[in-house]
Amino acid sequence: MSADIRELVATASQVLGAAGHADLVWGHVSARDPDGRGAWLKHSGWGMEEVTAERVHLVGYDGAVIEGGGARHKEYPIHTETFRARPDVHAVVHTHSRAALALSASGQQLRPVSHEANFFVPPAVPHFTQTADLIRTPELGSAMAAALGDARAIFLVNHGIVCVGPDVPSAVVAAVLLDRACSQQILTIQAGPLPHWSDDREALEKRNNVYGSAVNQVWEYLVRRLRSNGR
Repeated sequence: MSADIRELVATASQVLGAAGHADLVWGHVSARDPDGRGAWLKHSGWGMEEVTAERVHLVGYDGAVIEGGGARHKEYPIHTETFRARPDVHAVVHTHSRAALALSASGQQLRPVSHEANFFVPPAVPHFTQTADLIRTPELGSAMAAALGDARAIFLVNHGIVCVGPDVPSAVVAAVLLDRACSQQILTIQAGPLPHWSDDREALEKRNNVYGSAVNQVWEYLVRRLRSNGR
C-alpha cells in the first residue's frame, strides 16, 4: 500500500512540475495516510519534477518522519492540519503559482471569466492573510485550514495557493485549473478596463456541464503528457 501511495504522490509532483507549478525546490503535494498516521509528501530539497517514489515519505501530525527517511518540509502543517480539519479531504497541493500569487496579492477576487474559474466560483475563493511567511506550526496550519473552510482552494496572499480534493488527481487538477484561471483573469484585465464574467447561475451551470465527469479525464491527460515526454 505505501509503495502505491508513494508512486502516486511522485507522479502528482511530476505532473505539477510539468504543468508550470515548479518553483525550484519548493511546493509539495500530499496524500492522506489510509491508516490515519499523517501525510505522504515529498522530501525537502527536491524539485517537483525530480520526485520519485523513493523521495516520498510519511510525516506524522507531530512533524516526525515515520516512514521513508529524508528531510522534511517545514510546511508540513499545511497538509496535516487540513487533514485534521477536513475529513473529506484526502489530498492537498501547495504550490507557488505565479499567476495566482499575482492575482491574490493585487487584492482581487477570482471571477468566473473562464471555464477554469467556474471550477471554483461561486462561492469566492478565500484569502489567507494572517501571514505571508511559511506555515510552519500546527497553529498556523489550523488557522489556514479554518480560513479554507469547505472550499476546494485558498489563496495564501503573497505566498501561493493550497488546493484540496477527495483524492490526489482531484487536488492536482484543481491546482492546474486555478493557475490557468488566474492567468486568464490577468490577461482579461489587460485587454480592457471592464471585464465581463458569468453570474452565479451561469457559473454553476457551466461547472456542472464542463466538469461533471472531466476531472479524472484531465488527470489522465496530464499523466499521458508527462509520459510522452519521457518522464
